[in-house]
Amino acid sequence: MVTVKDKVFAPFISQEVLSQRIDELAETMNREYRGRNPLFVVVLNGAFMFASDLLKKVEVDCCVTFIRLASYEQTQSTGKVKQILGLGEPVQDREVVIIEDIVDTGLTMSQLISQLKEQGAASVEVATLLHKPEALKTPISLRYVGFEIENRFVVGYGLDYDGLGRNLDAVYVLAE
Repeated sequence: MVTVKDKVFAPFISQEVLSQRIDELAETMNREYRGRNPLFVVVLNGAFMFASDLLKKVEVDCCVTFIRLASYEQTQSTGKVKQILGLGEPVQDREVVIIEDIVDTGLTMSQLISQLKEQGAASVEVATLLHKPEALKTPISLRYVGFEIENRFVVGYGLDYDGLGRNLDAVYVLAE
């Protein structure tokens, strides 16, 4: 158990299990993007650990850029996406892979995918460490999913609770 701010979290996905699944995702990407040059768009802040570990294993020529979006306050999605730091890399005619920490409502991804397509991306795929299918509010296609999880609040491995807990090396779930 770990305490983050005023909440207690229980172990959920260990560092070893995370590492093994990330290796599998990278192997799939290496096969699917062989001979191509995808642009990986990392969604900050939450996806930084997942992106770092994943991209160390991606062996194809690629470019990496970052965007910062926010839709959470404390433990709840606000349902409103606020773009904080925009995309600096042109996406026209590029194969884009968004790297995200978690997809729950799908609102953030839906908006980001639309924006990238409007900017002329040849294709847009999503790689997410975690996906909460029960929480979806809009249909969304996720090409690379690390783990499907219940609609519970998680922290660690880049995911935070009020800005804290991102540095934990595993994923923890809010204790009930």
